[in-house]
Amino acid sequence: MTLAETLQGRLAEWRPAGEGRHSWSETFPESGWAVGLAADRTDTVGCLVWELSLARTDAAPDGLTLKGWADGIAARVSGLREDLKVLEVDDVRQEALLRSDGPTVKGDDRLYYEVHLRGLSHATVRRYRGSRAGTRREQVAFALTHEVLAKLAEDLAG
Repeated sequence: MTLAETLQGRLAEWRPAGEGRHSWSETFPESGWAVGLAADRTDTVGCLVWELSLARTDAAPDGLTLKGWADGIAARVSGLREDLKVLEVDDVRQEALLRSDGPTVKGDDRLYYEVHLRGLSHATVRRYRGSRAGTRREQVAFALTHEVLAKLAEDLAG
């Protein structure tokens, strides 16, 4: 089974108790990744995601570079509301930042995704809301079905 197939099944079984934000994580040895999720709500179909994170549990493939990983993510990810583009790759700090190619506009708000890569082993996805004036920015939750969330995790993993 692929990471997406296995993850989708696990997410469908996740039933946190009580109100508020809940966290879930699991390691998938067959894929070489651990997946973490913080969600404000979850049901049988999807989640209101606060943050999705992946951590590589095996060595990165030979020849993989930070820029190559970032470029691959931008090319693969297709289930989000906006396409992603590579904004910055800092080889010295071993960090890369991808952001929505164009934000979703709602009134004065601009909504966009960010993917932060640390080294060749960590990826984090968040969504932000900023103002047209650019004076404030806040993290916001975003709704994804389990199927799209699982595909996103697999697209990040490569």
